[in-house]
Amino acid sequence: MKISTKTPEQIERMRASGRLVRKILDRCTAMCQPGVTTQALDNEAQRLIDEAGATGLFRGYPGPTPFPATLCISVNEEVVHGIASDRKVVEGDIVGVDCGVSLDGWCGDAATTIMVGEVKPEVRALCEATQHVLAIAIENMRPGRRWSQVAGLMQSYAESRGYGVVRDFVGHGIGRKLHEEPKVPNFVNEQLLRNDFELRKGMVLAVEPMCNLGTAEVLMLQDGWTVVTQDRLPAAHYEHTVAITADGTDVLTDGR
Repeated sequence: MKISTKTPEQIERMRASGRLVRKILDRCTAMCQPGVTTQALDNEAQRLIDEAGATGLFRGYPGPTPFPATLCISVNEEVVHGIASDRKVVEGDIVGVDCGVSLDGWCGDAATTIMVGEVKPEVRALCEATQHVLAIAIENMRPGRRWSQVAGLMQSYAESRGYGVVRDFVGHGIGRKLHEEPKVPNFVNEQLLRNDFELRKGMVLAVEPMCNLGTAEVLMLQDGWTVVTQDRLPAAHYEHTVAITADGTDVLTDGR
């Protein structure tokens, strides 16, 4: 497994892509009020991508059918890869929005879960805990540390609070392509230990914990893309593109 590293100049170009991703996620967060359709969010994301002279990385992505939307928009029990439609957001929904773009040949990828109005306390706690799982990863990534050490901390925190840690989808390396080596899981299992890797300065990883209120098990809907929790309880998803520095991390999708 060959894992590339990026130069400081390349990382800055990825940060520019990350700024656009954050602008889109912030705009979706502001728009995501009761009555807005998920298609309206998707349309606005495409407008901002076009305005920046960038390329969205999700539309047309290969699968059972080419992915048909600019964003992945996943509501409530939808974990990832939800497709925009005329569905209207309602009070109490949680809306996962995942955005990937390429700007001047370099990629950025991030996700957030938007809480619409007043959500149930247990759903708010799920979202806040999943966001904290991502923060744990960022705080503990540094050169010389193996990914299994970081993933174990992420998994332990989520499972200690009773949440299901999704196993079917993981993070990834990122650079000129959206998906590069290595795979970046949010849990430890035998496969990770066989393919474990040491963090090195210049690596750039898209880290994206997905936690479910109930079971970790998921199902694919008939559209071939939308993934839902098996028990139909809510799921939360957060993601940042993160560069490894000499002594820690540099988040490239925080808008700086």
